[in-house]
Amino acid sequence: MAALSDKIEHIVVLMLENRSFDSVLGELYPGRPDFDGLTGNETNPLHGDGAIPVWNNPGLDSRSMSIPDPDPGELWNDINMQLYGLERKAGVGVPPMDGFVDNYVRQQDQPASAYDPKAVMHHYTPQQLPALSTLAHAFAVCDRWFASAPCQTWPNRFFLHCATAGGYENNSPIHPPYLMRTIFNRMSEQNRDWHIYYHDFPQSLTLSDLWAHLDRFKPFDDFLKDAAQGDLPAYAFIEPRYFPEAELPNDQHPPHHVGLGDELIAKVYNAVRSAPTWDKTLLIVTYDEHGGLYDHVPPPAAVPPDDSRPHPFAFDRYGVRVPAVLISPYIKAGTVLRPPAPAQPDLPAYPFDHTSVIATLRKCFELGGPLTHRDAVAPDLESVLALDAPDNPGPESIQPLPYTVSDTELQAALDAPLNGFQKAIHEVAAHLPDLSTLQAGESAFSVIEDHIALFVHGLFKAAPDHRTAQEAQQYVTSQLKNFLKT
Repeated sequence: MAALSDKIEHIVVLMLENRSFDSVLGELYPGRPDFDGLTGNETNPLHGDGAIPVWNNPGLDSRSMSIPDPDPGELWNDINMQLYGLERKAGVGVPPMDGFVDNYVRQQDQPASAYDPKAVMHHYTPQQLPALSTLAHAFAVCDRWFASAPCQTWPNRFFLHCATAGGYENNSPIHPPYLMRTIFNRMSEQNRDWHIYYHDFPQSLTLSDLWAHLDRFKPFDDFLKDAAQGDLPAYAFIEPRYFPEAELPNDQHPPHHVGLGDELIAKVYNAVRSAPTWDKTLLIVTYDEHGGLYDHVPPPAAVPPDDSRPHPFAFDRYGVRVPAVLISPYIKAGTVLRPPAPAQPDLPAYPFDHTSVIATLRKCFELGGPLTHRDAVAPDLESVLALDAPDNPGPESIQPLPYTVSDTELQAALDAPLNGFQKAIHEVAAHLPDLSTLQAGESAFSVIEDHIALFVHGLFKAAPDHRTAQEAQQYVTSQLKNFLKT
């Protein structure tokens, strides 16, 4: 069989937001013995009031496609309760996965009556998410891909880029400068091309080691152009739209419309599929974390990324299982991917997690040794490319369900309060250097270095008190424009 580097020259990753495996792929293969999906009999207790079963609302209207609403809890403490319930010590033994409903009804951002206990037990069907489901059937789905830690969005996105979260369990309070070395830096050191394509704000820009590579950040429309022209880099990372503006967010973060995320998946696939580089491309669609939504598979113990043992959490447990779909003409249709068995029987078996992307990049592009202890043990994705030749062309294109967003829906999104992820983005945007006023001969690199030095000494600029998504989006866009000089 040909080596990974002989098959693949381009790796594209689209990471969406806050959906568990069961919530969007649980019904992909009903009854298939080698697929660990939903049976329909799964439940979660509502303390003192019986059990809440998994269920589906088959509607395609905006309300049906935006469950759960309000947003579930996703802080480290919330996730511990979701995994271990109300009466067990977090981190001890195998998680029983029985605290999702109890945690949801204890959220306090909205009045208690807003938190319907059923909401976090809801899941979508393949008919409601045809782009993601079509690709999973046509290529491969992995039912053993876990978030890298039982933590919020930022820590898990950091694991994808750095194989560590730097010791931070939650998005906020933010802790600039984030100085962790990234796989992008390793790519640059080895003269491998990469780009980060974004819609409104690249969360990856929080990593200050990337501030010397601002030319690598490009709007999403450039991804479509680069693909069409055969100019995709060796590694392309795509971030969805997090804020409403002229369009609604397409990140699938509850309660954002999941159909708009499915539309983005279709757009990315169609661009990759029609590109001249298709036969040499691996496309990975995954999600950063579960967002408080039910999943029935307990996450296993994990290797900490380093020896620091940060308190209160050593990052020695994986997070909840998340969707992962792998797409390439070297993948056999209908594949359900599981990690290969260890090389020796006495070695531990590790599942796929976000650092498997780093392990794959290192192997494919000869980038050297691991970034941390975590990606050192992560299984790479070579085994999914089981065909000797690119013999599975897949669908020429896929079509998501058509959705029309009304002016009323858009205005409601603009007027909505910020979710936790948006709050953190808004806060970090306040701390970006302003490069728009550089004088002739003044070095952008010098300004960035001085700015990072202020962070190190704890000197932060306060973020404005913006209360709505529209106010925050306008501010974030302005700050990003001044930083990227666009």
